[in-house]
Amino acid sequence: MRKILSFCLMGLLSFVFIGCQNDVINTWDEIEERGYFIVGLDDTFAPMGFRDDAGELTGFDVDLAKEVSDRLGVEVRFQAIDWDAKVLELNGGSIDMIWNGLTITDARKEEMLFSNPYIANTQMIMIKLGSDIDLLSDLTNVSVGVQVSSASEEVVTTSDISDDLSELLKYDTYNLALLELENGSIDAVVIDEIMGRYIMSLKPGVYDVATENFGAEEYGIGFRLESTSIRDQINATLIEMINDGTAGDISIRWFGEDIFIS
Repeated sequence: MRKILSFCLMGLLSFVFIGCQNDVINTWDEIEERGYFIVGLDDTFAPMGFRDDAGELTGFDVDLAKEVSDRLGVEVRFQAIDWDAKVLELNGGSIDMIWNGLTITDARKEEMLFSNPYIANTQMIMIKLGSDIDLLSDLTNVSVGVQVSSASEEVVTTSDISDDLSELLKYDTYNLALLELENGSIDAVVIDEIMGRYIMSLKPGVYDVATENFGAEEYGIGFRLESTSIRDQINATLIEMINDGTAGDISIRWFGEDIFIS
């Protein structure tokens, strides 16, 4: 009886999986026919996409996506995702793109298609004010926090300093890692400079930044590997927004300056 139930369950799961796969769309014509595109994001990643005090979704990338949707005449819908499962969410069709301070890396290029890079960033070392950590070598024998499946995790684990850490702790969100740093439970957090600087502006006198970082990088929008026409449509609209100054206006609203890659 147990074997029969297991077989039935496997059949049901296979049916559901196949049904979900049939809903995956990869062309802009299909997006237009449906009337909306779905953006997946980590809704704790300020200032790119996060919840304000009223629980409303806001952020720099959120504003960009809304402007793109207005220009293209389709709705944008946002869906919070588990960052560790972002590729599964994308390939499963529950989202059409990942637009949320997503770092372009060689490893990720094997799993998804990227838009043109639009923002420059670094992976910086965030510490408590008064810490002695200033160089990469100062991370020897100290505990470091990162967000799981993030660019920060990748750069730390592939760096020469990785084996010299006392411990590398992986958190579901950067906010959890920063809370541990503030409480003194860990010594440093490797984090996107875009987010780290924003958090520091909200909490002056709490954090500091080491002089050295893990290198320059760029943000892009991630799509399914097959979604070339969707990628191309978003690219063209972003270029239009950069050229007419709208993208710069959004950047100034969030950062006080135009930080777009020209």
